Amino acid sequence: MSDRSRIEWTEATWNPVTGCDRVSAGCDNCYALTLARRLKAMGAEKYQQDGDPRTSGPGFAVTIHPGSLDQPRRWRSPRTVFVNSMSDLFHAKVPTPFVRDVFQVMSDTPQHTYQVLTKRPMRAARIADQLPWPSNVWLGVSIEGMGVAKRADHLRRVPAAVRFLSCEPLLGPLDGFDLTGIDWVIAGGESGVNHRPMDIRWARGIRDGCLQAGVPFFFKQWGGRTPKSLGRDLDGQIWDQMPASTDLCQPRRVAR
Repeated sequence: MSDRSRIEWTEATWNPVTGCDRVSAGCDNCYALTLARRLKAMGAEKYQQDGDPRTSGPGFAVTIHPGSLDQPRRWRSPRTVFVNSMSDLFHAKVPTPFVRDVFQVMSDTPQHTYQVLTKRPMRAARIADQLPWPSNVWLGVSIEGMGVAKRADHLRRVPAAVRFLSCEPLLGPLDGFDLTGIDWVIAGGESGVNHRPMDIRWARGIRDGCLQAGVPFFFKQWGGRTPKSLGRDLDGQIWDQMPASTDLCQPRRVAR
């Protein structure tokens, strides 16, 4: 797999861990699980271990890859890196010493900016004092609806330089959501054959909450059968706001 990424809010991916298990409704149509099955069939070395069929699948057992740890050290140019796009660094099956190893690499390569996204912020908060937290490490949590909103409370306990929310797939309204201590919000609809449609009122609600709180808002996609099916403008604008980047914090109007 190339380290380059087509995800709109990052530039590269780095997977020192692969595999995961479903934990909430946002995982029901997991793109990584589907991709792992395909990569296993192609013979990709990282994806030959099968996970529990009740929560995971072919090629998707949680597996650490020590040989991938040094990959960011070899990148010549600085880049923004999504850490473990094919896993969750804070999964219970990832040993704490290995989590520390990942953080040490991030600490040793300050030229890169690292975006770590988890659905298990309780563990992140529990072991936070055992990890270095350099200024180039961002930590985010996935919040697809109010049923998992407490993930943000655990995130607020972690001393990351940037704390962010990924509300994708957005499966319900988040009106009135508390954005205290949150530095960035990404929102988007689900893609794939079995995608669940996103109501425009849900997208507007989280956008308006961000505007009121002064939190940068990034609208990734409407979703559909493919990620690009329905575009990514919201009320005639492309929302590409990023944290700590004032020159990027203005919506772009869509040409008609």
